[in-house]
Amino acid sequence: MATIFTKIINGEIPSYKIAENDKFFAFMDINPLAKGHTLVIPKMEVDYIIDLDDETHAQLWNFAKKIGKAVEKIVPCKKIGFTVIGLEVPHTHIHVIPINTIYDMDFKQPKLKLEQSEFIDLASKISAAFDEL
Repeated sequence: MATIFTKIINGEIPSYKIAENDKFFAFMDINPLAKGHTLVIPKMEVDYIIDLDDETHAQLWNFAKKIGKAVEKIVPCKKIGFTVIGLEVPHTHIHVIPINTIYDMDFKQPKLKLEQSEFIDLASKISAAFDEL
């Protein structure tokens, strides 16, 4: 049974894609903590990040770093925060979140409600910034 993230990769479920290559995929979180909150995932289904082989693990973080640099170019923030929780979807993923305080990464806080046009605009701008890196 494919995970929801695999269905997103395969185009079975729509997403606001930021970037992809042969191994990884990045898309906007539809329940974001901040504008620009992006998820970075490997295309292969591996539930637990520490179960990735060393090379894939390192490449995933390098891809996430580049996504973070792109987000930072578009969304005003002090830093980009990265977190891995991995309990809500059984498919490894890294949250890339623009932050101004440590509390900006508190998943108990209310999620932003963005219009589809805002998601499309942000995804387009972050994708273009990614391509320029």
